[in-house]
Amino acid sequence: MQKYKKANDIKVGVVGYGGAFNMGKQHLQQMLAAGMTPLAVTEVDAGRLVAARADFPGIETYPTVGAMLKKSRVDLVVIITPHNTHAQLTLQCLRAGRHVVCEKPLAITTAEVDAMIAAAKKSGVILSTYHNRHWDGCILEAVERIKKQKVIGDIIRIECHMGGYNLPRDWWRSSRTVSGGILYDWGVHLLEYSLQLIDAELTEVSGFSHHGFWAPLTKWKKDTIEDEGFAVVRFKGGQWLTLAISSIDSKPKDGRLEITGTKGTYVLDGNDHTIYRHADGEAVTVKKNNRADATHKYYENVRDHLVKGKPLTITGEWSRRPIHILDLAVRSAKAGKALTVKYV
Repeated sequence: MQKYKKANDIKVGVVGYGGAFNMGKQHLQQMLAAGMTPLAVTEVDAGRLVAARADFPGIETYPTVGAMLKKSRVDLVVIITPHNTHAQLTLQCLRAGRHVVCEKPLAITTAEVDAMIAAAKKSGVILSTYHNRHWDGCILEAVERIKKQKVIGDIIRIECHMGGYNLPRDWWRSSRTVSGGILYDWGVHLLEYSLQLIDAELTEVSGFSHHGFWAPLTKWKKDTIEDEGFAVVRFKGGQWLTLAISSIDSKPKDGRLEITGTKGTYVLDGNDHTIYRHADGEAVTVKKNNRADATHKYYENVRDHLVKGKPLTITGEWSRRPIHILDLAVRSAKAGKALTVKYV
């Protein structure tokens, strides 16, 4: 793999500069803050290319990925497009010898991720997923309190949940074909949190889903995401994990994660966490704020890997674990039985 003498030698570009969340601009700004050099933007909407040139005067703009790869000296490409396009676009860039950071989820199926990892190795370039939430303050706090301080003893189970009672919006994330399903959006974040806390191999995944309540009222009809998706993950160490994402939950649970251990329960939320324990036979509840987010460390780590050879935190193999769970959960729900994992 090519090493760079200094950070600004790394020329970066993005594929996708859509107006939703303005993620193209955010990625380029974050890479610039890490010392890398914004060079190119690819976007099918000509109006958004105008916006990119206004945001980054002098930046190269291209209507297609092929044109960018042919004409630009970009070293690192960030893919910011709908989920079902990630694999194809990432493979195109990897095979052209460019480093790739892909928005999460990395892909929809395990097979797609396998192909991406193989292509990166063959070309001698890096493949990473933009798991900036790996450095969210809430999970940094949880790792310190649960894994290092053992405030709730040994982990028995983790329950991940998010949702409410609402009609899916009329955009691509509400399409099962395009998004992968209801579990893929926030689910990949919650799984990535959880896999930082449980140090054990995966053994099997069971998936469950309900579909058809909201679908007639949406533009996607039969292709609308599930009303609710649910997964159960077993680990070799005896722990288990559940993931529930719902749009028909009239009583959503508190927090994003509820981690139950032998000595207490830890409820993780975005800004704070609550620990429930028993002391001298009495219930004790402690609620504290989480530490600050450190999501800037994502691109700093990518930079340090390319310039200094430091280990890459979010590798393709690390990114594959949550995708493997999601893929198996969808397939299990269709098959009506638990499925054994391929990658532990």
